[in-house]
Amino acid sequence: MGNPFSYQGRRVVVTGAASGVGAALVELLVELDAAHITAIDRDTPAGPAHQFIRADLSTEAGVEAAAEAVDGPAQVLFANAGVAATQPTRTVLSVNFLATRRLCQRLAPRMTAGGAIVLTSSMAGTGWPNHRDDLLKLMAIDDWDEALAWFDAHPELTADSYGLSKECGQVYTLYASRELGRSGIRITSACPNPISTPLLADFRATMTDELLDWAVRQGHQGRPATAREVAQVLAFLGSDAASYLNGVNIPIDAGMQAALLTDQTD
Repeated sequence: MGNPFSYQGRRVVVTGAASGVGAALVELLVELDAAHITAIDRDTPAGPAHQFIRADLSTEAGVEAAAEAVDGPAQVLFANAGVAATQPTRTVLSVNFLATRRLCQRLAPRMTAGGAIVLTSSMAGTGWPNHRDDLLKLMAIDDWDEALAWFDAHPELTADSYGLSKECGQVYTLYASRELGRSGIRITSACPNPISTPLLADFRATMTDELLDWAVRQGHQGRPATAREVAQVLAFLGSDAASYLNGVNIPIDAGMQAALLTDQTD
């Protein structure tokens, strides 16, 4: 039997590949012998991708153009691109959710059975059960502009644009898993706590130092995750080693959620 963690012979797509977790993931996929890596970002990646697609994932046209430009089929899509709430609300929701969903829809038909889609979500999205019924209605709205109109009509939810965008990602992982699974494609998401990347400064500006430092203290490591640590989980979820995982949101939080669920936070 071959190595189930290897990407030998596999073609992958990574969004948000120019920095942070995306850049670490590209480096790791090279180490894991990926046959072809397509990097999608607004900035040029420094890593060794085989194809680079410059794209504005905040617009429907930009996402459609990026999907069309992907060279050949793909076995794995890593929908990793994301922005913080320092950006306008519509930009946050478009990049973090609508673009992710549209890329999944466009690339999934080009995947072979055994393919995988891996979303980079966040522990900021764990409040989705409180909005489950509303978010399921959103999942049924496929049109980009209609979805934006739905967001505009729910200011009580979009007040926390970043948290809502990640709730949408987690719910989409659950919602899409059945249909995709019947086509032989898995979808999962990874939900990190704070990560030590340049984007952390934006999160501190919008979420406050107090909240982020508290979240970090709850994990057994007592520090933010590194980009490499998150990339390793993403690579696992996209590999054959995770072939029986579908429709799950995996925390990467050094035990913070476990502490919350058992009343052990400080």
